[in-house]
Amino acid sequence: MIEIQVNGLVKSFEVGQNVLDGLTFQIDQGERVGLLGKNGAGKTTTIKMMSGVLEPDEGDILIDGKSIRSEPLEAKKRFGLVPDSPDMFLRLKGIEYLNFMGDIYEVESSLRIASLADTFEMRDALNDKILSYSHGMRQKIVLMGALIHEPQVWILDEPMTGLDPQSSFHLKQMMKEHAAKGKTVFFSTHVLEVAEKLCDKIAIISHGKIVYFGTLDDLRAGHGDQSLEELFLEVISHA
Repeated sequence: MIEIQVNGLVKSFEVGQNVLDGLTFQIDQGERVGLLGKNGAGKTTTIKMMSGVLEPDEGDILIDGKSIRSEPLEAKKRFGLVPDSPDMFLRLKGIEYLNFMGDIYEVESSLRIASLADTFEMRDALNDKILSYSHGMRQKIVLMGALIHEPQVWILDEPMTGLDPQSSFHLKQMMKEHAAKGKTVFFSTHVLEVAEKLCDKIAIISHGKIVYFGTLDDLRAGHGDQSLEELFLEVISHA
């Protein structure tokens, strides 16, 4: 069953210069899909439109069959978003931010907060203001807020950035477990080794278009023992 459907997204910030140019792909339930691309290729713009932060000029995104354009509230209930920057709500305490997120999604959050705080070793910091957190701690609190309502779909923009090795390991395990339950993980990353070890499929974006979408095995077919880095550079060089 299709969980995420991206249909013909077009977005430009200047006349005649499309950041996204007819972007189209679909992700099935239970898949972990990594979005790869050079800086400026359109990764963050794609995620901002998938989550309703930006409005596309053309096209639509369906999350579990709900349009982010015509049914935004229903679509947003179905995913958790980690944006490209964790610098938000800085004057709130960590616990205030998490309770706020729980209230937004209308869930009883105390047990979920305790579990996530233990996983990411944040229990002792919850009564401190987010302003006092390091970058990595801010990343953790945003992750916790995104996952507090146990969403069907995870949409994560560079989620490992700033995380310590232990937290990064826990997040990767959580991503695997989430997909194993038949749910969906879509994330962008610059770290090709992460994509290689974690993804069922990868989407390579270049100049606002998907130039490859599929498994690593299919990408490697006919290319001998080339590394993912070499394959990635080859694909975008021909885009």
